[in-house]
This record gives sequence, C-alpha cells and structure tokens, in this order.
Amino acid sequence: MTNENIRDIIQQELPNILQDREMRDFVLRTVHDYYAGKQETESRFDQIMAELRRDREEQARKWDEQNRKWDETNQSFKEIFARLDRQQEESDRKWEEQNRKWNEQNRKWEETQAEIRAMNRKHDSTIGALGARWGLHSESSFRNALKGILHDSFGVEVVNVTEYDDQGEVFGRPDQIELDLLIKNGLLILCEIKSSVSKPDVYSFEKKVQFYQTRHQRIANRKILISPMVNTRAGEIAKELGIEVYSYAEDVPV
Repeated sequence: MTNENIRDIIQQELPNILQDREMRDFVLRTVHDYYAGKQETESRFDQIMAELRRDREEQARKWDEQNRKWDETNQSFKEIFARLDRQQEESDRKWEEQNRKWNEQNRKWEETQAEIRAMNRKHDSTIGALGARWGLHSESSFRNALKGILHDSFGVEVVNVTEYDDQGEVFGRPDQIELDLLIKNGLLILCEIKSSVSKPDVYSFEKKVQFYQTRHQRIANRKILISPMVNTRAGEIAKELGIEVYSYAEDVPV
C-alpha cells in the first residue's frame, strides 16, 4: 500500500473517526503544535481585536488632541488678526482725526494769512494815502515857506508856473506841467520841490526844463531839485544832467 492510498483512506475515514471523542482528542493533541485550537484562536482573535480597538482609540485620541491644538491655534490666529484689525482701525481713526486737525489748522492758518494780507493791504493803502497826502502838503508848505523867505528877506521873485504840454513832450502825452521859477536881477532858476526824488523824477524834471526853455526861448541859469529824500542813483544822474540837488532848503545859495 502506498502513501497516496493511505492519505485517501484517512481523508475518507477521518470524519467518522472524529466522531469518537478519544480519537478526536488524540487528533487534536497530535496537531496541537501545528494548529491552534478554537479557544486559543478565539482568544488570540479577541486580543488582536482589543489591540486594534486600543490602537484605534489611541489614534482617535491623538486626532482629537491634534484637532484641539489646531482649533486652539486657529483661535489664537483669529484673536491675533482681530487684534490687528482693531489696531489698524484705531490707527486709521487716529490718522483721520490727525488729518482733520491738520486741515482745520491749515484752514485757520489760511484765514489768518488772508486776514493779515487784508490788514497789510489796508495799512499799506492807509499809509500810502497818508504818505501821498503828507508829501503833497509838505511840498506845498515848503514851497510857500520858501516863497515867503526868499521874497520877503532876499527880494527873490518866486513864481509857480503851470503850463499845458499839448504835444506830450514831457510825459509822452498831453498833460499839465508845473515848475517853480526863482528870479532875481535877471537870474533865472528853475526849481522843483518834491517829497522824494527817484531816477524817473530826475528825467521828468529835465524834460520840464527843456520844455520851458523851448517854449519861452530862455535858458535857465540853474536847475535845482529840492527834496528830503533823494535816491543815490537819482543824485548821480542829476549831476550828469547838470541839475543841482539839495536835501535842505538852507543849503541852497541865493
């Protein structure tokens, strides 16, 4: 009988043999080292399932812990961003408030500047009007005083001449020309009294002199400008044109 025949007989008869308890125990003892029993298998399965359950619970716990940390981190970031937003809003509010104050300050400064400019213009106009009025009055007063002194004390004839320049020779257009004449023993002095003398005043006086000499066919012996304020350059030009300039009436020889 071959091994193959024996294996076939065992496969055929084994189920019937296992019906006998002693034979079944014998077989189980025989294969015990090769195969675990039902109880042992179930015990091992329970252990494996318990380990898997513990692993799953541990993993779940770890995930819960990780999620908690993520939630805490997210909450921290939300609080940080919220605080930054509040700080930005506060900063924007302060900048807007500062800009409003700057604009208000600039507006007040501009209003103050406008008031100062208006006040300056008013003062300039007032002072200018007073200066012009003072200049005209002082010229007239000085002319009258000079006329009284020269005529009464020295016999000098003082004549204020006003003539019309219809050809515009002096000012470039027709206008009235005014000069003071000092006459003594045939000596003719053409004179102008002004509160101040500038370069244009010197040229204007020279044209008046030329106008008078041409119209009356008479050459002036002297040309004199009298003023308390004479521009330096005006004095130099007057000297070049042969015009005598005096700052004080008592300096004028008769």
